[in-house]
Amino acid sequence: MAHEETTSGNEGSDDRDGLAAVPPWMRAVAEVISAPGYERWTRQVAATGGCSAPVRLVGESQVIDAATGSVLHVYRTADEPTGHLLVACGNRRGSVCPACSEVYRRDVFQLIRSGLAGGKGVADAVREHPRVFATLTAPSFGAVHARRERGGKAVACRPRRDRGVCAHGTAEHCGARHATDDAPVGQPICAECYDYVGAVLWQAHAGKLWHRFTLELRRQLARRAGMSRRRFDALVRVSFAKVAEYQRRGLVHFHAVIRLDGPGGHDDAPPGWATAELLAAALPDAARRVQVLSPEPGGGRRVLTWGDQIDVRAIVVRGDGAGLSDEAVAGYIAKYSTKGAETSGAIDRRLSCARCKGMGTISGRHGPAVCKRCSGAGTAGGLDLDRLAVTEHARQMIRTCWDLGVLPEMADLRLRPWAHMLGFRGHFATKSRRYSVTLGALRQVRADHKAADSRERNGLPSPDSTVVLAHWRFAGQGYTEAQEILAGHISQRVLTARRIAEQRQEEGREEKGA
Repeated sequence: MAHEETTSGNEGSDDRDGLAAVPPWMRAVAEVISAPGYERWTRQVAATGGCSAPVRLVGESQVIDAATGSVLHVYRTADEPTGHLLVACGNRRGSVCPACSEVYRRDVFQLIRSGLAGGKGVADAVREHPRVFATLTAPSFGAVHARRERGGKAVACRPRRDRGVCAHGTAEHCGARHATDDAPVGQPICAECYDYVGAVLWQAHAGKLWHRFTLELRRQLARRAGMSRRRFDALVRVSFAKVAEYQRRGLVHFHAVIRLDGPGGHDDAPPGWATAELLAAALPDAARRVQVLSPEPGGGRRVLTWGDQIDVRAIVVRGDGAGLSDEAVAGYIAKYSTKGAETSGAIDRRLSCARCKGMGTISGRHGPAVCKRCSGAGTAGGLDLDRLAVTEHARQMIRTCWDLGVLPEMADLRLRPWAHMLGFRGHFATKSRRYSVTLGALRQVRADHKAADSRERNGLPSPDSTVVLAHWRFAGQGYTEAQEILAGHISQRVLTARRIAEQRQEEGREEKGA
């Protein structure tokens, strides 16, 4: 018996040693899986679409019969095993939340495509309207490393026979044949020669440049059509949808679908003389005529314009002609709608205070920056820019934003709050009013579908005969480390299912088109 007791004791010791060898994160995951209500939690995660950082809400909602006042249904987060409700964050950036950015990408695709081929409340005849795909770029603020090709083969970045040096002693040539993802691509040949002030100011005014371009485009179209601007506006409406894309050098350029409609918008055909050729000819002239004046540090004005590279391509109904297909254009624009400055080596969140460990947002437009949370000074040094995981080029652009943002003449540009975006403060995806369906309308359709599904599941009548009273309070955001691991697997399943469904829809459209 003693021998048996000794053996049993050793087995218990082995079990404890085995548990001790289990990594802490694995034990934490096991605790989440074994906790009461785990299945309900997984359904909530799946209901958010696999969101990486869902918002946690507490509160309740009641569905009340509008005629009798009786309560038909009650939902309380107090009845949930976790005590809260998970709601998708809705962030459009793929680097922040892949799941929510995929929803946003699909919405932008539908928005762009419906303005090209019809659907979502837009008549199919819109595909016969003149339209082009245009790209407007930023000017040069200094030589940068780039991948260059000739005949499909990589060539030297910046070949120079004289192999000269700049005023700072840096070689002005680069014989490397860069790959697309090479680290030096987009970085200045000489950082001291690079006009960082000009780059940041152009970035801050890019949205205004676009607005003035749309006005000038109408003037140029009217001039080429031989009529006044007022007469042209009475006959033709210029509609567009655009997206901003960051280049490797940290500056945005704009991709846009520009379409000519009748005065009624997408349901109204333009006059016969309003052609795609007229639009393509007027567009470069309009871009070259536009300029914006920006204040200079210390006084004076700087003239800001578009870059020399202006690309205009025809959009065809299908990809078998000499031009881009509407599907390809919609997919291209939608892809870049989920990206931000992080694609150029910057960060995807606003700069935060190191004193309170990133929990406070730095503010301050006319003097030393102050953290809204701990009231600590947030100078560039306090922000510890040197430790940011960004490229040296992006770091200098952030520092330039921070330095310029303190100047009174730059106050309206709000460069400090937008330093993480390298000064760009416009919307990434925008459209004119009558281009097509709105993102809000697409989201409302999705919300109505979920609400109808919930009513059917709970046996509730039509929303026309009921009133919903709700009270919600923010309780936090995100997961614990263990929950994040499990939610990641759920998110992958949701995204895979979406891609399969999207592929089947695409195959169905191709079969229908054939």
